[in-house]
Amino acid sequence: MEYMGLNLNFWKGKRVFLTGHTGFKGAWLALWLKHLGASVTGYALAPPTKPSLFEAAHVGQGMKSIIADVRDYERLAKVVKDSQPQVIVHMAAQSLVRESYKIPLETYSTNVMGTANLLEAARSLESIEAIVIVTTDKCYENREWLWGYREDEALGGFDPYSSSKACAELVTKAFYQSFFAGSGTGVASVRAGNVVGGGDWAADRLLPDLARAFAKGESAIIRNPDAVRPWQFVLDPLAGYLILAQKLAEEPEKFSMPFNFGPDLASARPVRILADIAAAAWGKGAAWRKERDLKAPHEAHTLMLDSARAKSLLNWQAKYDLATAVSKTLHWYKGFHQGQDAQKLTLDQIMEYQDIP
Repeated sequence: MEYMGLNLNFWKGKRVFLTGHTGFKGAWLALWLKHLGASVTGYALAPPTKPSLFEAAHVGQGMKSIIADVRDYERLAKVVKDSQPQVIVHMAAQSLVRESYKIPLETYSTNVMGTANLLEAARSLESIEAIVIVTTDKCYENREWLWGYREDEALGGFDPYSSSKACAELVTKAFYQSFFAGSGTGVASVRAGNVVGGGDWAADRLLPDLARAFAKGESAIIRNPDAVRPWQFVLDPLAGYLILAQKLAEEPEKFSMPFNFGPDLASARPVRILADIAAAAWGKGAAWRKERDLKAPHEAHTLMLDSARAKSLLNWQAKYDLATAVSKTLHWYKGFHQGQDAQKLTLDQIMEYQDIP
């Protein structure tokens, strides 16, 4: 049985090793994998925020949850070996641009050596069919183009976060070419744009900042209202990762390459547009204003992805436009602030999304 390209028979009982399951995107993916019937082992640091989706939605229930650091190779290698995964999805990362200016060494050690540690731990196991390494759209050398970056564009990065993710891409390619090519294990990296969805409470993230301010009746502060980003709902790239993992297991040599998972160009809009949509979706009293910090660290102004490869080879496409993505996200936050169950809010949106033809 298939829904929107997801083969339910593939995931039922599949042993999946997921790093970063305590983070925002990782928690959504862990819940989805369990809903699909997979046997999930998660490996990550403790939830990075309070509150967190991991704790609010009881994500750790019904899976094996290991709280540990991907930089600890010995521990990571033992857990990977013990779990004998068939699919690995590596999402653990230091994922904030502004934070990377404060902790550059931790950013590089987590994002680069954490990726190398995971691939090294995996390469001796015969059980593994597919490995998906999650990086970011910011791994590209940003030239402020008005068109989308393709997977063969130059890698780079102005800030430590972006640079570290470009390095993780190089590590992934080198490990695949050196150890996995011809082995029967598919390895691919995935690059997604700015993701929105309920349950994200990280600092310096637009919709979480807006929702926090709106819930308090305060005016939200926006750093760069004219910056253009490829906004997308959290389930859109996650669906791409799952479909890609299936394809890697079936035809590893054909699909072992980088893939962009971004929204249609119509959803690549300035921050101010998204903020306006969010305020309208929240309702009475919601407002925002521009930050007046002239010493803020550098951030890219324009960044868009070309996802033609994923559309052509995986038959993947973003299901939600910008207005729908923001509406679903604000619906989640409003429900949570009104006392609704976070796991039910999340699973309801997963099931609704999964049933879209």
